[in-house]
Formats: sequence, structure tokens, C-alpha cells
Amino acid sequence: MTSAVVVGSGPNGLSAAVVLARAGVDVTVLEAEDEIGGGTRSAELTVPGVLHDICSAAHPTGVASPFFRSLGLERHGLEWLWPEVDAAHPLDGGRAGVLFRDLDRTVEALGDDGPAWRRLFGPLARHADELIGEIFGPIIHVPRHPLLLAGFGLRALLPASVIARRWTTDEARALFAGMAAHAIQPLQRPTTGGLGLMFGMTGHAYGWPVAKGGSQAIAAALAADLVEHGGRIETGHRVTEMPQADIVVFDTTPATALEVAGDRIPARVRRPLSRWRTGPAIFKVDFAVEGGVPWQNEWARKAGTVHVGGTFEQVNAAENEVHAGRMPTRPFVLVCQQYLADPQRSAGDVHPVWSYAHVPTGFGGDATEAIIAQIERFAPGFRDRIVARTVSGPAQLEAHNANYVGGDIAGGSNDPWQLVMRPRMSPNPYSLGAKGLYLCSASTPPGGGVHGMGGFHAATRALADL
Repeated sequence: MTSAVVVGSGPNGLSAAVVLARAGVDVTVLEAEDEIGGGTRSAELTVPGVLHDICSAAHPTGVASPFFRSLGLERHGLEWLWPEVDAAHPLDGGRAGVLFRDLDRTVEALGDDGPAWRRLFGPLARHADELIGEIFGPIIHVPRHPLLLAGFGLRALLPASVIARRWTTDEARALFAGMAAHAIQPLQRPTTGGLGLMFGMTGHAYGWPVAKGGSQAIAAALAADLVEHGGRIETGHRVTEMPQADIVVFDTTPATALEVAGDRIPARVRRPLSRWRTGPAIFKVDFAVEGGVPWQNEWARKAGTVHVGGTFEQVNAAENEVHAGRMPTRPFVLVCQQYLADPQRSAGDVHPVWSYAHVPTGFGGDATEAIIAQIERFAPGFRDRIVARTVSGPAQLEAHNANYVGGDIAGGSNDPWQLVMRPRMSPNPYSLGAKGLYLCSASTPPGGGVHGMGGFHAATRALADL
């Protein structure tokens, strides 16, 4: 019987294991931490009964994932829950750009810029299933929908600043900036527009849901499917030597795969992987907030995700500061209010509020006050409602998940070259160049996010190579 070891139990590692186990392979997942899930874990971090997500929060790529949708994970308890408003981007004076799953509502809310928003995102949302199938895999592939992919790809290569020129209001421009800023790159750089297009498309096609009971429910459902098909999981097992198996799949950084596999990986693969660059970091603060966040804008009070950074220009200025190695005075802050869709995460009127700021790689300072000040800017009185908080800087994030090198949760810098050719230029970027060795982490296509597609593609290639 063919044997396989998957190193790491993040959503990509578990997905790879599920594919292999369903094909009749004898699979063991080895996880260094005491709990499975990688970025999909949840815990009571502040107040008893208040449930926080440790890393991932909202899941537009999860609900859009062709692999997740093919598994029927609802059989194992995974349930998606949607807030009334997918995302809001507050501005000074109580204004906001608002993203509804309903394209018509979004267009109406954007006023004069609504028709231009519809012209851009309407066709993308209509063809989202076909486009997701193309862009959630390697860049180098034979497309099934070449014209659709070409139309999307040409715009996705543009800087967000170029795409944003089609809108004139602060609301529309800021709404797009918040989505594009997930690239954690200055918005005048090529390819940043692609992240904005992808998040807008998934928002209108699928919404930005959360997992009922916390993001841990995603890992639990994948693990249950794996065990159902004969797979095993061992926690507290840090891999330092090459496992003995016919197939070994690394849900790790390229550096970890190189360290463990050593000379088994040929020089032509080691060279590009050794040059892989980490990206900027995040600084995370989880709040327990009595009564929720008192946003000035009423739609922000109903939004599962709130992008905090002000105008397009202000968001871009903050991202430029981060890439210059400086901590912005007013950083871009991502806030999630998962309890609005999933009330069981709260304890009475005390609610979990998830937040992080973009900070320079390896940032060793304390960004807590900068995060609070940014939220307070658009939600006066927020500070007085904080009951408790838990802080996780880049060092703490890496200690809790070895893949978050220097606090980089994206699996590597999303600069134009690495975003397109991750982790190396190859029609099979998951192969480590030696028989039976594969990489499936966020450092492989399609990159960061909870979607399992890196694991799916790596395991599918492994089976094909058999």
C-alpha cells in the first residue's frame, strides 16, 4: 500500500491528506503544535465564553473553494454564516464604502460611482465559478476558459491605484483600497489590483462568511473527513528528519522543506526556494468589547469585516511606510466582527472583536495603541468599551505557527514576481524536484487564504506521478 506523510495540519496540509486518503493512500499527518489547524484555530483568548479566531476570520475564499465545495464538509459540522453586510470601509465624518453580497445594494449605496462598480464587478461575479477554477491554481496551465482568464488577468496585473481611477468618490475608492490592501503591498505596485478584483468578485458571488463555532470548525471538518477515509493525525510531533514514506507533502515554508529534505531536493529547485522572501508582518490584538464597536457609520455596525484606514491615499501611505520598514502612525487595520453572524461566540453583551495592523517585517514594538486609535477614529468611545485584550506581535505569531516567519501570515511577500511565480517558475510548482516530495503551503499557488487549493493541487500531482 502506498504511504504518505503530510507535515503540518493547516488547511492545505489537511486538504492534501484528504485527497490522498480518498485515493486509498495510507496517510499520516504530523503536526508540531498540540492542536491541528494552523491558521484555522479558535480559543477563548480574553474572557471565559468569548471565542476568538487565532488567525483566519472571514472566509470568502473558503466558501468559494472548488475543493471544499466538492467534499460536502457540512456532513462533518461545517456551516457557513453570513453577516448582513460583508465589508465596510469607514471614512471620517461617518461616511463609509459598503460591500453587500447583493451587487444591486452595493451599486445603490455607492451613488454616482455605482454604475462603474457594476461594470467592473458584474461580469466577474457572473462568471465567478469559471474564474475561480482558473485562478485558484498554478499560473502556468492550460486554461479551460481562456478569454475569461485573459480579461481578468490583464486587469489583475494592474496596480490598484490604476483601477481605482474609474471611481471619483472617496467611498468607492476606499472600498477597493481595503480589498486590495490584503496584498500587504503599496497600492501603486503591479498586481495589487488583482487582490481587489478577487475579493470584490467573491464578495458579490459568494459573500464573506464565517465558520459557525469559529474557524477551528474548518480544520475539524477536514480532519473528520480524513479519519473517515482511514487517515491519522499526530499532534505534538515536530518534524526535523525526513519521514519515511512514498509521498511526503510539506505544508510548511520553503525553508523548512529545504532543511528537512536536504540534498534530496535537487540544486535547480533548492536555488529558487532558498531565495524565497518573506513579506511584511501583522500585529494582532483580540478585544473583548462590551456592547460591540460603536462605529459612527451604521453599516459598519452590521459588517462582518471592517477595513480601517481612511481614504485610498491614506491606506496607500500606510502601506508605503510599512514597506520602507517604518511603523505607520495610522496603520491599515483589519477588524472582524464574527459574532454578528455567529452570536454563540459572545458571552452576554461582551463580544469578540478581532483585529490586526500591517507592520514591518519582524516588528518588535507595540502597535496596540495605534490599532485602538485607528478604531477610535471611526468609532468614538471604543476604548471605553474594552473589557479585555490579548496581544500577539510578530514574534508571538511565529512562536505559535512556524509558518508565520517574522509575523508574515501570507506565506511570503506578495510582490509581483512572487505573486505570479510562487514559489518558483514551473508548470508544477508543488513538486520539490525529487520523487515523492511536494510543497503545498501558502507559499504555493494560489497563495494565502483558507481554501485548501494548494493541498488539493499538490496531492493531485502526487497521485498523477504515481
